[in-house]
This record gives sequence, structure tokens and C-alpha cells, in this order.
Amino acid sequence: MKIEGNCHCGAIAYEAIVDPQKASLCHCADCQTLSGAPFRASVPAASADFHILRGQPKIYIKTATSGARRAQAFCADCGTPIYATAAENSTQYNVRLGAVAQRAQIPALRQSWCSSALAWAQNITGLPESP
Repeated sequence: MKIEGNCHCGAIAYEAIVDPQKASLCHCADCQTLSGAPFRASVPAASADFHILRGQPKIYIKTATSGARRAQAFCADCGTPIYATAAENSTQYNVRLGAVAQRAQIPALRQSWCSSALAWAQNITGLPESP
């Protein structure tokens, strides 16, 4: 599936080919902090299938306790998360679904780091709603 995305301010635009069946949620504490949300949603794209069309994301290198280094890409102007990838020898981009135009068509089909999941964020259907 071809997707297009851009940051909130429009400084960065991209396109990619993804398999929507691989979309996932991550509940780890790093993803909660880096996304500013209870979990992060993403879909992988092979490096050859991900193309920045406009702008250049700022890169923050996160080093995990295991020593693994991940490049976190975001817009330096508005802060929108764009993707994460290996800091060296990347073969895949984990594209952040929040900035993808087709995000409603790509539901997450799996989740990880569930031991870090926030209990209150697991079922929000009973909360009062507004249009």
C-alpha cells in the first residue's frame, strides 16, 4: 500500500510502500515518552520504499540499556515524529502512523511491551465524547 505523510507544519513530506498487516502499537516507556502519548503506532517500510519528498528531519539517537542505537526522526520546527530506524545500516523505517494521511486505513494488528502499558489507556470506550 502506498502511503503519504507530512509533519504538522508541512516542512517535511514523505511517501512509502508499506504492508498494513504489519502495523503495530508499542507500549514501552521510551515510546510513551518519545510520542508524548500512552503508546506509539507505526508501520514498517523497507529503506528502498521510504522517500523524503520535502525537508529534512532532525535525528535524535536513543541508546537503549541493551546498547542498541535507534535514530528517532522528527520535524525540528513542529516536533512531529516521522520515523525510527537503526542508527547504522538501516534496512527499515518504522513510520509513525499519526502523520500518515491513510492512518485510518492501517489499524494496528499487534502490540508489544504490554507490561509497560498504561491500564487506563486500554479501554477508553466509556469516556464521555464530544464531536
